[in-house]
Amino acid sequence: MRTSMLKSIVRRSSTAGESYVSRRGFASGSAPERKVAVLGAAGGIGQPLSLLMKLNPLVSSLSLYDIAGTPGVAADVSHINTRSEVVGFAGEEQLGKALEGADIVIIPAGVPRKPGMTRDDLFNINAGIVKSLCTAIAKYCPNALVNMISNPVNSTVPIAAEVFKKAGTYDEKKLFGVTMLDVVRAKTFYAGKAKVNVAEVNLPVVGGHAGITILPLFSQATPKANLSNEEIVALTKRTQDGGTEVVEAKAGKGSATLSMAYAGAIFADACLKGLNGVPDVVECAFVQSNVTELPFFASKVRLGKNGVEEVLGLGPLNEYEKQGLEALKPELLSSIEKGIKFAKEN
Repeated sequence: MRTSMLKSIVRRSSTAGESYVSRRGFASGSAPERKVAVLGAAGGIGQPLSLLMKLNPLVSSLSLYDIAGTPGVAADVSHINTRSEVVGFAGEEQLGKALEGADIVIIPAGVPRKPGMTRDDLFNINAGIVKSLCTAIAKYCPNALVNMISNPVNSTVPIAAEVFKKAGTYDEKKLFGVTMLDVVRAKTFYAGKAKVNVAEVNLPVVGGHAGITILPLFSQATPKANLSNEEIVALTKRTQDGGTEVVEAKAGKGSATLSMAYAGAIFADACLKGLNGVPDVVECAFVQSNVTELPFFASKVRLGKNGVEEVLGLGPLNEYEKQGLEALKPELLSSIEKGIKFAKEN
């Protein structure tokens, strides 16, 4: 019984893998060599993210780094029968080796949010971690695309930018705040309310990556659905509070680690496709931007061989979204300035 069940799962996963490859336009044999480094790979987000990157046929080399525990995670993940070779690195003295030759560096390092913890509490711990990791990136793989997951993203991305500027390696096309989880949540919640196939939903989320700075543009969602104003307001609030919903549901035992790992893997996959020359790869991300008067902003971004090929405009907003946009700006600006100030003073 158990053997036949396992065979069935393997068959299903094999078929899913094939569709995963074909959907992304590459058979694993023909894809270019790509090294992905995960910094914070032994953590709550890092472990499932490492697993998902091991399953991605576009990755040829997977470098897993953390201050401790990584050799075990790497050994575990390395047994999976997919293309990429996996190496684990632990401790600061091995960080350079972990980064050398990386095409993409994903940073989920830092502490997760616990109940009652503010994003300011997070900032005080994670800002220093991000600064030291980015200092190493500037030294060992200055041309890599950097996918920042460590919260608060609204501040950690500006910190990274300042570190790279100081090192003389800053390229605004290669630094991304990963806001993909906001998009993933908005699509899921919208599909549930609109009774549409979630796989077909297209829906931009703009602004930042915390609370009211998260602005889903439901007026631009496809397939179209005739939702009431009350339903849109409720969906917006649920998207903004998605992280808190998970933290409270886990009752002190974790944060949104699994859904964040999924979102991080989806965004990294989009970056890989862009690097490999797949046309019209568009996802939302928090990047240096002229879309508003703020120096960084999340909006749709076209990805290509150099990272950001084009930062796309916001498109038409309804009155509710215009109000949301104006309301988020002061808070987002404050978070950006906080990150810049930290980087310059530390």
